[in-house]
Amino acid sequence: MIGLIQNTTCIESDVRDMIYAFYFGEKIKVVADMSDQFDLYLKVKVTGDQVAFSLIQDEQVIMEESCTGISRDPVKTALYRLFHRATGKDLPWGTLTGVRPTKIALEKIEQGKGPAEIIEHFQTTYHCTRQKAEICTKVAEYEYEILKGIEYEDQYSLYIGIPFCPSTCLYCSFTSYPIASYRSRVDEYLDAVIKELDFVNRTYSHKKLISIYIGGGTPTSMDAAQLERLLKSIRERFDFSHVREFTVEAGRPDSITREKLEVLLKCGVTRISINPQTMNQETLNLIGRAHTVEQTIRAFELAREVGHQNINMDMIVGLPGEDIRHVERTLDQIYQLKPDSLTVHSLAVKRAANLNIQMEKYRSMIKGATNEMLERVDEYAGKLGLSPYYLYRQKNIPGNLENIGYSKPGLECIYNILIMEEKQDIIAVGAGASSKFIFKDRAMRIQRAENVKNVDQYISRVDEMIKRKQKMMEDTY
Repeated sequence: MIGLIQNTTCIESDVRDMIYAFYFGEKIKVVADMSDQFDLYLKVKVTGDQVAFSLIQDEQVIMEESCTGISRDPVKTALYRLFHRATGKDLPWGTLTGVRPTKIALEKIEQGKGPAEIIEHFQTTYHCTRQKAEICTKVAEYEYEILKGIEYEDQYSLYIGIPFCPSTCLYCSFTSYPIASYRSRVDEYLDAVIKELDFVNRTYSHKKLISIYIGGGTPTSMDAAQLERLLKSIRERFDFSHVREFTVEAGRPDSITREKLEVLLKCGVTRISINPQTMNQETLNLIGRAHTVEQTIRAFELAREVGHQNINMDMIVGLPGEDIRHVERTLDQIYQLKPDSLTVHSLAVKRAANLNIQMEKYRSMIKGATNEMLERVDEYAGKLGLSPYYLYRQKNIPGNLENIGYSKPGLECIYNILIMEEKQDIIAVGAGASSKFIFKDRAMRIQRAENVKNVDQYISRVDEMIKRKQKMMEDTY
């Protein structure tokens, strides 16, 4: 436990971000003094535009730092210096704790800055390592070329959430419900989703739909008839003449059948994802993935047999009990399958996930992702002919690392880029779905319309979800 003593809350969010980055897993408690006898205290004193930081142990000040200015960059830089001295740690992303570092690089590219200047900016302003600065810049350059032809104001993307799964994974914090318990309500759920889709179709008929993404959960946990009903409903309602991609998360190998794969192809789905997360059976058992390594291989081969030509695979580095050898074993088997894209997540310990709730049980097994693991992924992606095309970060990643997507040229997921760069309206339907509306005339302000997460409430309150979107659209336009 770390005690936080502060005379104002105006920079507390940035202070907490930096504490978590250096002392992952430690709880932080705001206190008035040192009477609780914590192992470590951070005292923050703001006087005008001056900020003084004191690190206190055993009632003794062991280190101090200060800065001028209460804005994010000087505050985080001072804290970085303080915690670096205290722990001896270098963080690969330096003071950057936000989700979208590529937005910084992309903005610089749009201003006409070159790679060398952008890399230097990341290193000097945010204390990133050169490797992270380079890969972030490389991804932003890739995104810039892909996004060139997109007319943000006249186009939009569509997300459909299917919150059902065969089982709940240990690390998962998404809106997800066991399909076995909700099988009898899936059709009612689809009724509500289709009602939302009708509204979107009517209201957004003046814009061109360019990207569709069906996620969850695991959409293929529905049976083939239900899956076909959803896909046909989408095709019947929307103009596909401008749609550049249609993605469905097949996700869990134990939810995939030949019939479902054929339905996906028949209904015009252009990209699917078959996600092993790991190719180590012991880890699969531990994290609650109710499938085998062999099922993953067979599901992928079956998708190729059926005719799918754009298949993504997801993997997670830093899973409980795994080290670099486990990651290499997963990469070896993925390499044999030769997917068209590879999405790599550094394990994040989310607050709502069972992994966090049961942290004491798993703490000794969580070493976290390492930069060596991500470098190995980069090597294998290169051998597969895949280039990094989108990148984002999450809070609560041990090691302060990133998630990154690789793809063959021309097979990138445009939706993944658009959701990260936040330049285009993304309308989302379904339980737990979050729509993003971009206010072009107000400094690119972003507003969200959230749907309720609970499936039963979503079904009964879908009209309310539609009204939320309608109000947001009226405010936007």
